[in-house]
Amino acid sequence: MGGRIPSWWDKAHAFLLEDELLGPIVEKYGPEGITSRDDLFQTLIRSIVGQQISVTAADAIWGRLIDHLGSPTPEAVRATDEASIAACGITRPKASYIMGLARDCEQLMNQPWDEMDDAAIMKHLIGFRGIGPWTAEMMLMFHFLRPDIFSLGDIGLIRGTQRLVPDAETKEDVGAIAERWMPYRTAAAWYLWRILDPVPVEY
Repeated sequence: MGGRIPSWWDKAHAFLLEDELLGPIVEKYGPEGITSRDDLFQTLIRSIVGQQISVTAADAIWGRLIDHLGSPTPEAVRATDEASIAACGITRPKASYIMGLARDCEQLMNQPWDEMDDAAIMKHLIGFRGIGPWTAEMMLMFHFLRPDIFSLGDIGLIRGTQRLVPDAETKEDVGAIAERWMPYRTAAAWYLWRILDPVPVEY
């Protein structure tokens, strides 16, 4: 996978390798980790495509969308229509969100990101239709490469943690366990997803 590698990844990998729960998983899947495409719009629409469906299904639909658009840019989306986007296998609401984000891309993208903390970025992104907390958290992880993001709205992270700790019955339980992986919960999430699906998640 190409892309920008976070400056903190090696430290996170070394830290998690020592963790009693996650260490064996980290060892199994190796030091390769999360990267950013440095393309906020593409990452955002890819995460909307992936909402509440499997990685495999999302990859197939994404392939069809790219074939249709040619390039996942706001200009390419605005040049088509919602029905054509939906015909790629995307639900009508998601097609409408993608079109809306393409129309609002100036307001969406032109922000002083480097000066914003995680909460400020979340607040900005959630202001747009189709972006909920989960999607905003995926942006923090996969675009902004923030080191300590853990989405309790992500069923894969809940199930992955439960595989390691079967007694973790609630989201609160999982959140409490995840605290052991601070300040590198983004990297912990990356490895937890591997437990369920060896194919790396990409947005």
